[in-house]
Amino acid sequence: MDRISTLRNVEDALSEFEQGETDLASMEQQVQAVLRTYASDFEDERTAVYRVDPPDDRAVVIVADSPGTARDRAAEHVDADCAHADVERVANGD
Repeated sequence: MDRISTLRNVEDALSEFEQGETDLASMEQQVQAVLRTYASDFEDERTAVYRVDPPDDRAVVIVADSPGTARDRAAEHVDADCAHADVERVANGD
């Protein structure tokens, strides 16, 4: 899913909520599904999406140009040492 399609789908979810056609929890689920699809379909020539799973913290999915950079960026987001974190590239459909 490209960026424009993603934004349109999020806009649709917001519109449904504003018109009373859906509740907040349903809108949140819809937006989360759209964003997860966008992340798993993300394509860029220089970067990729990585899942970084620190041993004692929550996993982080992040865009980076290498597994090492993904570890560094994840450490900033979870405020934890990610030097020994498992890192795997997220493929389409994961």
